Amino acid sequence: MLTDDAANALMTEWAARKIRQQVKDPAIAEKLIPANHGFGTRRLPLETGSYEIYNQPHVRLVDINETPIERITEAGLRTSAEDFAFDVLIYAAGFDGVTGPYHRIDIRGPCGRSLRADWVETPRTFLGVLAEGFPNMLMVPGPHTARGSIEDFIDWTTRLVKHMRNHKLGRVEARPESVARWDEPVGRAATGLLFSQANSWQTGVKRNVEGRQVRRTLGYYGGAVKYCQIGHAVAAGGYAELHFR
Repeated sequence: MLTDDAANALMTEWAARKIRQQVKDPAIAEKLIPANHGFGTRRLPLETGSYEIYNQPHVRLVDINETPIERITEAGLRTSAEDFAFDVLIYAAGFDGVTGPYHRIDIRGPCGRSLRADWVETPRTFLGVLAEGFPNMLMVPGPHTARGSIEDFIDWTTRLVKHMRNHKLGRVEARPESVARWDEPVGRAATGLLFSQANSWQTGVKRNVEGRQVRRTLGYYGGAVKYCQIGHAVAAGGYAELHFR
């Protein structure tokens, strides 16, 4: 389903049928069915009762692709078609996921080296935990980690800090060659996955963020089990991929 177009098309149509079954108004159902990506190629709405809400008489769906929002008004907001009055407005305009929090902080390494500048095209890390040139900056979870592995790598990072304390080490950073080697399995794991061909925050595309219109690989998609095995092998080998002082 995640690698074969035909299999994904079958699953996409199954999901569309389920939405049509839940939403009584056919026109509303069609608006709620994704038309620009297949099932699972963007983050899934793991919903309980969300689609049925549109069957309630006091709920109205407005497609802002058809009638864009023009401005906020004193009473609510205005689209290209009409004015709406609201007691409360909830802003859900998207977010700069994965690398966004690191870009919002002006992180500087030795001699003023800028993480934001280093990552202007794509993040470069070792295991998604350490970035070259930024000692003692331990990221959990950083770019190029596996989904579903946060707890394990909190433990991994804790053991790394204990290792440093036990050996009276005060500084750790990824070796440049280790970062370069990690790029290869990260890229290989994403190759062939259909979600890599979709525009979403998980592929680095955010329409509301300047400079975020090009797809990037932001995670390790070879599986959490494999990812944790790689991390455990690094620890068992005495952290040879890292530089200590």
